[in-house]
Amino acid sequence: MSIKTDITNNTSPKSAWFIFPVLFLVLIVLFVLDIFLGSVSLKVGDVWNALFSGGSGQITETIVLSFRLPKAVTAVLVGMALSVSGLQMQTIFRNPMAGPDILGITSGASLGVAFVVLGFSGSFSPDFLKSFGNWMLAIAAWIGAGALMMIILALSIRIKDIMTILILGIMLSSGISAIVILMQYFSSESLLKSYVVWTMGSLGNLTGNQLTVLSISVFVGTALSIASSKMLNALLLGESYAKSMGLNVIAARIVVFVCSSILAGSVTAFCGPIGFIGIAVPHLGRLLLKTSDHSKLIPVTIMTGAAVMLLSDIIAQLPGSGQNLPLNAVTSILGIPVVIWVIVKNRKFSGFY
Repeated sequence: MSIKTDITNNTSPKSAWFIFPVLFLVLIVLFVLDIFLGSVSLKVGDVWNALFSGGSGQITETIVLSFRLPKAVTAVLVGMALSVSGLQMQTIFRNPMAGPDILGITSGASLGVAFVVLGFSGSFSPDFLKSFGNWMLAIAAWIGAGALMMIILALSIRIKDIMTILILGIMLSSGISAIVILMQYFSSESLLKSYVVWTMGSLGNLTGNQLTVLSISVFVGTALSIASSKMLNALLLGESYAKSMGLNVIAARIVVFVCSSILAGSVTAFCGPIGFIGIAVPHLGRLLLKTSDHSKLIPVTIMTGAAVMLLSDIIAQLPGSGQNLPLNAVTSILGIPVVIWVIVKNRKFSGFY
């Protein structure tokens, strides 16, 4: 795949000033809808009272404040994290099909979680797990995701064909899944049950402590990503250009790897593997802005990812039906057309960016 080596910026200042507020407005509208709509039908007035004045009834307040509001916040955080992580991987590997799920990064994070849940959780006291268990889970996911990224990077240095890298990523993901299956087979019934519950994780299963850990992790990873936008622009133009600009390429890659590992690993640790957001949303951001300048692309990707995740959650709830769809099924339905569009547009994968 040949990749254009210039940072295109076809977005006029007026267009940029129009796109940002429109995206923000869409994000706010979807956030409100995600709170007001759900599988259980509630009156608009009751939801409003539960949010701001109380007196709407204990059941309604429990549904809104303990379930819908935290779930909407989680959707925003997950959309932000996966989208920015996918954008960084597409830039660092110069690969339009790169993403946390495609390259096996989420599988690496899952392996880290499996080691904690299936291998070591039984060795710690309940008090320790209550105090530090969530951070231990997040750190294990970060390490697993980072290790996979290092392996993929080492392979990409020796193997230049992008399709081969994608296939190797899928193979590594399958190999890790096999290891996890073996760990499940030899685990005790109680540990296996805990891991199975995690694999079924969704946006609505987080505890208050887990949401706090996820929030801190995502905001730290996002802040580092925004701060590294100039480095990403330089890396997009190639290592030779980046070095000529005085950039320490190794240090820059480490920063990007840390950001992506924190973002993708944290989401996987607490919400399970969520597909297609990381690969599809960055392309939507480029389509909106018509630029590869990460100083503009990262904020648009953040808002677009959060909006798409909120929309996915609204659809998954089948409002008023009393039933829920699997979240991954919805993100796949929304994300696959974008991936197909990217492939058709580039045909032989030429003209990335």
